[in-house]
Amino acid sequence: MKTLLCCVLFLAPCLAQTAAPSSGKQKVLWQKLEASIQEVDQHLDGVMGVAIEDLTTGDHFLLHEDEVFAQASSIKITVLANLYLQVQQGKLKLTDLYMVQSSDLVPDSDIMGGLTPGVTRLTLRDLATMMVAVSDNSATNVLIDRVGMQNVNAMLDSLGLTHTRLRRKMMDLQAAKEGRENISTPHEMMLLLDAIYHGKVLNKESSADFFTVLSTNKDSWIPRDLPADLKIANKPGALEAVRNDSGIVFVEGRPYVICVMTSFLRNERDGEEAISKVSLAAWRMFDRLSRATEYGRVVSRGNGVR
Repeated sequence: MKTLLCCVLFLAPCLAQTAAPSSGKQKVLWQKLEASIQEVDQHLDGVMGVAIEDLTTGDHFLLHEDEVFAQASSIKITVLANLYLQVQQGKLKLTDLYMVQSSDLVPDSDIMGGLTPGVTRLTLRDLATMMVAVSDNSATNVLIDRVGMQNVNAMLDSLGLTHTRLRRKMMDLQAAKEGRENISTPHEMMLLLDAIYHGKVLNKESSADFFTVLSTNKDSWIPRDLPADLKIANKPGALEAVRNDSGIVFVEGRPYVICVMTSFLRNERDGEEAISKVSLAAWRMFDRLSRATEYGRVVSRGNGVR
């Protein structure tokens, strides 16, 4: 019996090594993704920061991840998160009503600007959808008033996101001139989305609806070259010489966070294209990982086994 036990103990590590193939091949894919992103960065006439995280394994790629970038409309992710947090805490309800007021209207309000002041009523969830789907600035400002700028920043502080700040309303040019820009870093926006996805900010029900609203179809750069039926919860942002996009791509079985921020752009379209190139390179890797065995055999639907 003692001899048999010794043999079993001796063979166990060998059997384990045989049954568990090395993850080296996946590391190679990450290295190739890094090379692709570095090439995009080298050809961009501007500054680019990137943070990508595999929400299944925690593996990530970071480039200039702690640089602070102006967020433009991407900061609306933080407003949406705090709205759902306050709803969960019982301070607000998504069904709370707001009556459109002419005094709340600011430029770039494609929906609010066409509604009838003093007559049209909207729920807070309606406003949130407008804020995300068409980046309606008036809807955003109403929500900022409802949740409170200080509450958004307190939530960020509680998560340790000290470089992410909501410091002005949308279209407040005077605040922008004074340097009160809405800011974040690729790393911190990645951490925020990771925390929401893993239930560290909102409960399961609130998280699900948060991502439903954030997944509203929109013209943006992360989804631009990806399959049309792929669920993507993201929010782009644009200012002069600035293009950003942050979100989660829900590849089945292998969702991931991707945050790409650009600034000092000589040509803003180049920034948009850079975001789309990084997004496509990331999706190609995660799509393969989601359909592959641990040995790297990709099994697509309908394929026979040989």
